[in-house]
Amino acid sequence: MFNKIIKRGQRKVSKPEANEDALYGGGASGNRNPGSVPASNVVVNHASRSMVSSSVPNSVPPAVTVAAAPPSPVVIEPLPLLRDIPVSERPHMFSRKIQICCVQFDFADQMSSLREKEIKRQILVELVEFVQSGSGKLSETMQEELIGMISVNIFRCLPPSSHENTGSESLELEEDETSLDPSWPHLQIVYELLLRYDPREREYLKTILHRIYGKFMVHRPFIRKAINNIFYRFIFETERHSGIGELLEILGSIINGFALPMKEEHKLFLSRALVPLHKPKLISMYHQQLSYCVTQFIEKDYKLADIVIRGLLKYWPVTNCQKEILFLGELEEVLEGTQPAEFQRCMVPLFRQIGRCLNSPQFQVAERTFFLWNNDHIVSLIAQNRNVIFPIIFESLEKNMRGHWNQAIHGMTANVRRMFNEMDAELFEECQRQYLEKEAGAQELEEQRQLTWKRLEAVAAQTGGEDMVMVN
Repeated sequence: MFNKIIKRGQRKVSKPEANEDALYGGGASGNRNPGSVPASNVVVNHASRSMVSSSVPNSVPPAVTVAAAPPSPVVIEPLPLLRDIPVSERPHMFSRKIQICCVQFDFADQMSSLREKEIKRQILVELVEFVQSGSGKLSETMQEELIGMISVNIFRCLPPSSHENTGSESLELEEDETSLDPSWPHLQIVYELLLRYDPREREYLKTILHRIYGKFMVHRPFIRKAINNIFYRFIFETERHSGIGELLEILGSIINGFALPMKEEHKLFLSRALVPLHKPKLISMYHQQLSYCVTQFIEKDYKLADIVIRGLLKYWPVTNCQKEILFLGELEEVLEGTQPAEFQRCMVPLFRQIGRCLNSPQFQVAERTFFLWNNDHIVSLIAQNRNVIFPIIFESLEKNMRGHWNQAIHGMTANVRRMFNEMDAELFEECQRQYLEKEAGAQELEEQRQLTWKRLEAVAAQTGGEDMVMVN
């Protein structure tokens, strides 16, 4: 790495020399890397945004776009496929293909360079397949060339808008009309190549970290602590990190190997790191991996279910319906591994929240909540504790029957009411009687409040005269 830095420092030239080379194509070609494409091959012409640097001599008119002639023009010709040549020749062939893919074409003229455009497109498709298959090892030099080619293609000036082409400022596009870049047939494949390259690197990093954790037992506490710190920074400071899902995937297999009885350190990791990971807005990016880690803890030690359920209730979303649906799905998985003793500790606040979800005006939230009654284990837990749960849920069910706008929710509510009635008809009737008494008491209280206001208005009218302001 130090030698590379020295070599790069030796290749630096002064600004006057660089400007002269850019204008006249100067510079010793022997110092160039034969496997890379010179930056002077890339020419961007933009009619509406042409600008010339102050370092350009006065003899060059400002309206003229100056391009340097490449020292060694790239010959665009069909090349053999990488999979059809010996492994020893692949790096050189890879560099030649990268050079061709760095060549820019004028897509505004659809009839020009048709053969060359098609050759570049086919090479880009081949590179996508080559990177995705993992059949060939990409050396550091090959990776640098690949990223350089991607940069040359995607970092460009955007095409001029319609009013720049016509000179009309008042011309506006239709609402559904989309302005497409003419070079998109090539750009789309380049972006696809970038997407294929990045996940491959992530998979390697996950495998390497997991193997290090497995081989070097002495470093395991340090690795867990480092992951903890990343989670803490993400949760409480930045909420920005691109590898939370990958770290949770590694932790899923690590948690699966925890010995029993579980160490206090691992329990603290669950309560202080994994449970607070439900707080960030970007939970949808890693929720599947997070839910797997949480359920692994409960499968190891079912007594931790109470900590997880209370943590979910603590971070339960109020206005984010999609996040609420994720929470309900995870809650079902947690309840599947919950034993009756742990369920009884948290069932009152849990079913108060479930009752609010049943009354949600967002029908997907209410629907996902009713799906909990399709789980036999959850229904058995409810049946065992029906004397506590029925009175909490009954009011929500009655509100749905009387006022929910969605007909599907009405049907699901009726099914759950019928299930409660079949489970314990006497308790169902008692809950119904208490609900009617509560409704009657609330109506009577409202009538008394209205009567009190009328009396106050009457007294004020007698004493205050015309200066009184009436509020209805």
